[in-house]
Amino acid sequence: MIFVQTYHLKDYLNILKENNLFVKTNISSLDEEVLNISYNSKEINSKTLFICKGIKYKEEYLEEAIEKGIICYVGEKDKIINEDFPYIEVKDIRKSLSLIAILYYNNPASKLKTIGITGTKGKSTTAYYIKSILDNYMESLNKPLTGITSSIDVYDGKDLEESLLTSPESLDLQRHFANAVNANIENFVMEVSSQALKYDRVYGINYDVGVFLNISPDHISDVEHPTFEDYFHSKLKLFKQVKNLCLNLDTEHLEEVMEYLKKEKDNINNIITFSTKNKGADIYAYKIKKIDHNTIKFKVRTKSFEDDIILTMPGLFNVENALAAISVAEILHIPYKNIYNGLKLAHASGRMEISVSKDEKIIAIVDYAHNKLSFEKLYKSVKEEYPNKKIITVFGCPGGKAFNRREDLGLLSGENSFKTYLTAEDPGVEDPYKICEEIAYYVKKNNGEYEIITDREEAIKKAILDNKESVILITGKGNETRQKYGNKYLPWKTDTLCVKEALNEYESSVISS
Repeated sequence: MIFVQTYHLKDYLNILKENNLFVKTNISSLDEEVLNISYNSKEINSKTLFICKGIKYKEEYLEEAIEKGIICYVGEKDKIINEDFPYIEVKDIRKSLSLIAILYYNNPASKLKTIGITGTKGKSTTAYYIKSILDNYMESLNKPLTGITSSIDVYDGKDLEESLLTSPESLDLQRHFANAVNANIENFVMEVSSQALKYDRVYGINYDVGVFLNISPDHISDVEHPTFEDYFHSKLKLFKQVKNLCLNLDTEHLEEVMEYLKKEKDNINNIITFSTKNKGADIYAYKIKKIDHNTIKFKVRTKSFEDDIILTMPGLFNVENALAAISVAEILHIPYKNIYNGLKLAHASGRMEISVSKDEKIIAIVDYAHNKLSFEKLYKSVKEEYPNKKIITVFGCPGGKAFNRREDLGLLSGENSFKTYLTAEDPGVEDPYKICEEIAYYVKKNNGEYEIITDREEAIKKAILDNKESVILITGKGNETRQKYGNKYLPWKTDTLCVKEALNEYESSVISS
């Protein structure tokens, strides 16, 4: 167990001062122990240090926390509303929270090999490729499996749960790291979202290995990134927090990425490049070919070996994600046999999950593709793999954010799909039908045929039963078990289960006819 040391108010004050975040305090007794940290007024225990943070933060939260017995609160200037109660004023509450969380859990990341992955597309698949390689290696040593936080789920040696955020809030993230250390886990893989970088959820973490996959416009909205430049530079912040870097030479905007990297490369020990196009890359894939519905084989050349790799997840674009994982393994000195076995066994739930009818007239693919870059790569791959099949796409767009997707995905589906079925995809407080109508405008703009069915299960069923000799792409949700309606997440059938049931109905109709 690493979580054994108890820190005092003076320790938290010192770390804030050391990082130039401290403004002032009225605390008279700095020797008081801190036994709990919370930014949720509903989760106050004895000797809690309360953090005033969040866009939806209200003054009554502090009042409730004080009534429940906190010993002190931390906030920016506008949150210091009770100067009679012990407080610490800081310049930046998000950076402060991250550092406070790191101290509270006794800096658990420093006791792990941490791998952070960012990019517009492929983070989850890459994370699970890396985890599978590391798991295969650690199992050969009779050691615990790898920890992970991703947009699919979280595993930290203690908890295994479905994710709501790609990258957890800093306090939750440090708890996961601490759980991993307590479970004797040695490696931890995490997706690092642009929001996590922009809003300092990972502030103070220095990753052993960072991975930059790709960049393309996404998450552009008033509540996320106001411009592509803001999104891009949020992603690039990862370079300031890595000891070693794996870089995709096939990314868009490579020139700008390399220019930014010049400023940080003196602080990075090793930079390993990977590519399916540039033979000069450190990790290079060639002779890429599809073997069957679920299998891709290719040759890879690294500084350590040149040999075959087999992937049992479909999608030719997944070769890039596999190269990213091989790059990480190269830095960590993982043997080829574990790389080969790990990638062959690797699976990411809800990512390129393929189901084929017995007569092979219907091929249904569930994937998490949800932005312009992922749609482009998905269509390109499907056209190469199934040149004689019509493409049918089932998708929607989330409510209240990433508004650019409605145009981008509508245009792409209109251009590439024989027919588009528009449906609900976490509409939140927006009317799902109106979201679909917005997307439909762009589908029509590219002369695409479409149908709006807001019930997602019905949309998937109709797409499968009405379209033979087709590849049905069901995108955006993967195997998520919830849909966001209003401000709540409601239980929902996974897309994979909906596909299975629809194909069963199709098989029954074929037999009966």
